Amino acid sequence: MIRVEHLVKQYGDVKAVSDISFTVAEAEIFAFLGPNGAGKTTTIKMLTTLLRPTAGRVEVDGLDVTAHPDEVRRRFGIVFQDSSTDDELSAYDNMDLHGRLYRMPRGPRAKRIEFLLNLFELWDRRRDSVKQFSGGMKRRLEIARSFLHTPKILFLDEPTLGLDPQTRNLLWSHVQKLNDMERITVFLTTHYMEEAERVAHRIGIIDHGRIVAQGTVSELKARTGTDSLERAFLALTGTTIREEAPAPQLGRIRRWRRRQ
Repeated sequence: MIRVEHLVKQYGDVKAVSDISFTVAEAEIFAFLGPNGAGKTTTIKMLTTLLRPTAGRVEVDGLDVTAHPDEVRRRFGIVFQDSSTDDELSAYDNMDLHGRLYRMPRGPRAKRIEFLLNLFELWDRRRDSVKQFSGGMKRRLEIARSFLHTPKILFLDEPTLGLDPQTRNLLWSHVQKLNDMERITVFLTTHYMEEAERVAHRIGIIDHGRIVAQGTVSELKARTGTDSLERAFLALTGTTIREEAPAPQLGRIRRWRRRQ
């Protein structure tokens, strides 16, 4: 469903992503993990047509993302780190607008909205404006909305950041259920290792722009001689605290962007 071959993203002399390759199978839940500044978000932006690769090739559902960006966008849903709901609209209207943008027919759109809002336990609040919602309710709405047009692939970029354990548990239960029911491929990033260990079929770990390991949780633990994904992750990436990107690197990237 996703094929990445020798992917590179370079800003001047800085390689944010450096010659990475991996595949994600249909209906697979794939966790893409890495420290801050490792290249996770840059990679997702290239996979979802928001950034053009410097080199390499990305295919989504058999389509080259550079050659066919519009067709690729129709095939995936995405939940960004930052909220993207319209707080002045109701939960139902947020869903309905999304369905209209994807040109879903009225009848099937309404049935799908009802199904998803019930699944994510928001149906009773469907007429309330989103500005009245808690952070966890907004996140549930965003993830429900991302499933509305029945995408083939769902990208989740740290979707549970800052949420309480109960909400995180609920969200992942519903994502797993839809992955199983509708065979939707899920590509996720998270800093919560226990989440990835619980839901992911396979893991890819990126550090300093390069893939340092791929495999199942069991394979990564066996490779590192550890008893948890978190310990395997630390064994592969080190224990040094990371910033989003080193200050000199950020400066070079910003100067490169201003020149473009």
